[in-house]
Amino acid sequence: MAAHCQVTGAGPGTGYRVSHSNRRTKRRFNPNIQKKSYFVPSLGRKVTLNVSARGIKVIDARGIDSVISELIAKGVKL
Repeated sequence: MAAHCQVTGAGPGTGYRVSHSNRRTKRRFNPNIQKKSYFVPSLGRKVTLNVSARGIKVIDARGIDSVISELIAKGVKL
């Protein structure tokens, strides 16, 4: 499963793991992706989304109907 949020679009970042002796090796910073299912009243069914922790906060603040309508407008398959 790719580490991408369907709501915010957050993906993995890259950087360095720095040791005590200041040696650097490449690493990935993966977002906190969770699989959540929401009941969407406008569709009349449950929708399962891969969302980050920040995406869950966006859904709580704006409401699932407005977020789903934006995803449908973008052409995301639900």
